[in-house]
Amino acid sequence: MTEGYMKILVIQMKMIGDVLTSSILFEALRTKYPQARLEYLIYEHTQPVIENNPNIDKLILFQPKKHSSLNGLKQIAKRVRNENYDIVIDVYSKINSALITSYSGAKTKISYRKWYTRFLYNQTSPYKPKAETKAGLAVENRMQLLKAIDSNFPVEIKPKIYLTEEEKNQAQKLLESAGLDNDKPLFMIGILGSGPEKTYPDAYMAKILDHIAKEIPSNLLINYIPEQKDRVTEILKLCAPQTRKQIHTGIFGKSLRDFIVLCSKCKALIGNEGGAVNIAKALNVPSFSIFAPQTPKKDWGIYEDDFNNFSVHLRDYREDLYENLDKKQLRKVSEALYQTFKPELFLDKLNIFLKKFK
Repeated sequence: MTEGYMKILVIQMKMIGDVLTSSILFEALRTKYPQARLEYLIYEHTQPVIENNPNIDKLILFQPKKHSSLNGLKQIAKRVRNENYDIVIDVYSKINSALITSYSGAKTKISYRKWYTRFLYNQTSPYKPKAETKAGLAVENRMQLLKAIDSNFPVEIKPKIYLTEEEKNQAQKLLESAGLDNDKPLFMIGILGSGPEKTYPDAYMAKILDHIAKEIPSNLLINYIPEQKDRVTEILKLCAPQTRKQIHTGIFGKSLRDFIVLCSKCKALIGNEGGAVNIAKALNVPSFSIFAPQTPKKDWGIYEDDFNNFSVHLRDYREDLYENLDKKQLRKVSEALYQTFKPELFLDKLNIFLKKFK
């Protein structure tokens, strides 16, 4: 097998932040094997974060409604097998992706080392206990998978999003037509997390918005989708009248790609840790993220430097609350832990972040 004919599939059937972060493998592989054929199996709704990526030759889209059943899984597994990949890298590393990888017929099948799936691969990598760089474990663990192919891949690569000039110009025209005050910075607010368990309490988020509006008069955009509008409206009702005057709810991304382009025009993103924060980082937009109490900061606090990217976690302030709690217990008490994570704990850190935009 020569690298000119090498065909590699990466599987990441998960959420937006995971798909974006795993796309770093393509940059690494393209640099080392410029003639290789590189393809990506992802959930269809995550496609916008890797659109126009020059390192990806083809997408295979997993459609949950179609492929989650046993027959659907067999269908996509057969499609993968028919592609005749030389290497399959299963970043998702769950039962369904393990079965797809095992059935692929690839000579080299790579994933993380888990007791219940390791026999389905011929190369497995343990999770690293500690990050070596500012990239964080989410990045470094992915890059470590490539050591099964060659030992000389870099330890980390920063995720990137590729926008067209047309997209940038359209976003600029939208903002100009909205009549925003150009003397005030434009901030994107990640007001909701990917689910209730990853969403900062409404009253606390309202306090954060009030604090931002008071510290630095701004143009505030809200990251939400139309079906979340009622929930967003309830949070904004908790804000002071002066804060609401600075919020422009009429300007929002009607699609994930629209949000990405709008985010690229902002001075910073502030809000719940998750896919939106990962998008901001990939766009080199500064971020201030609030971690859910049960989400390990060491995994997803990627490229944190307390200059461009800040984050806060309850554990930073109340380590005592985590004594003798395992992952399962953390999920059960996450709501109670969130109530303990009051804004007053980290407003000083938020002020340091905001100062650079004054």
